[in-house]
Amino acid sequence: MLIQEELSVQEKLEILSDAAKYDVACTSSGVDRKGKAGTLGNTKACGICHSFSADGRCISLLKILFTNQCIYDCKYCINRCSNDVVRTAFTPEEVCQLTIQFYRRNYIEGLFLSSGVLHSADYTMDLIYQTLKKLREEYHFHGYIHVKAIPGADPVLIEKTGFLADRMSINLELPTADGLKKLAPGKSRSKILTPMKQIQKGITANRYELMEYKKAPSFVPAGQSTQMIVGATRENDFQMMMVAEALYQNYDLKRVFYSAFVPVNQDSSLPALPGGPPLLREHRLYQADWLMRFYGFQAGELLSEDRPNFNVFLDPKCDWALRHLELFPVEVNRADYYTLLRVPGMGVKSVKRIVAARRNGPLDFDALKKIGVVLKRALYFITCSGRMMYPVKIEEDFITNHLVGEEHKKVWDIGSTGTFRQLSLFDDMSVPALTELKGVRL
Repeated sequence: MLIQEELSVQEKLEILSDAAKYDVACTSSGVDRKGKAGTLGNTKACGICHSFSADGRCISLLKILFTNQCIYDCKYCINRCSNDVVRTAFTPEEVCQLTIQFYRRNYIEGLFLSSGVLHSADYTMDLIYQTLKKLREEYHFHGYIHVKAIPGADPVLIEKTGFLADRMSINLELPTADGLKKLAPGKSRSKILTPMKQIQKGITANRYELMEYKKAPSFVPAGQSTQMIVGATRENDFQMMMVAEALYQNYDLKRVFYSAFVPVNQDSSLPALPGGPPLLREHRLYQADWLMRFYGFQAGELLSEDRPNFNVFLDPKCDWALRHLELFPVEVNRADYYTLLRVPGMGVKSVKRIVAARRNGPLDFDALKKIGVVLKRALYFITCSGRMMYPVKIEEDFITNHLVGEEHKKVWDIGSTGTFRQLSLFDDMSVPALTELKGVRL
């Protein structure tokens, strides 16, 4: 494999931004719009992705690989060393110039920099460090930077890079060691988890240092994240959720990302996907991950060894509620915060509003609708002042038949999309009315 050194920066950008699209550690979307007479600016699809900041804003990032050259032969990766693709690499100066020029044109607010492994982990990590050092100290760029740590790299290089980046991530890739051994023989769990633990310890130590010395430099202040591929190996949803829960508890991760497997290579070890990438499964994993991070659920509550995969037609929260009907209906005017969080159709914001509003008097269903509760799901699981919204049976088949009609529209929308994209919990999933499912028993 030879790196094409005669390519222009524009050609490198097109190649290395396209190669970075399979890394979903930030929500990805592209726009390609040319400038017109009488208008200001233009935008290129290559390199621009969108992510959400801590305060909920959608921000644009320059998302690129430093190089698509790689010493590994991961069977699911387009950049595997055995693939015959054009190889190229940026220089630290080129990455800096691109970032600054994109920023000055108000195209981006930050940088997302990943990379294949060029020559060795140490060599690649040093190039990434030199890039960030130049960007911060020579170009005085104080914008957001998310960078990938290279598994197996010298801990000193990872530490020095951590003081320059806002967020770092090491992709777990596959949830089990057996999966890695099968599809990524050059990688191992220990190589991935060792720098992950180092970053966690560094963040914790830096937090105490900042308490004593306010001017101490920050180490990865936005935390770390990782990514798992969904559907490349045979692990079920329960195994993936248990791994994600362990990562949150043992490594203090900010986020676990899930990427539906897209077959970009022909290999007998890879699964056949007649229905396309498992986007619906990815979506259910994100929903369950949200429940673990913000709603107090544990992986063992949502799934089990006897029931290892999520229901195709119902979101994980509704599915859990239907399996625990003995806990319902919940009286809205008396239930505590954590009990209300487990009611389908109620989110964190709406529950906080309920707790605050009921101090002034009892709430009715009209008040809940104004607060933001999704009554078409919640009405089966709540009472207001001892009364249900409609006379319904608290019975699994009855409620399931009514919920599946609405949820099936979401399933259809996800399964019918013609593009492979990471689904956001902020997506508007409404579609034209479909024929309701009849006689469905889940």
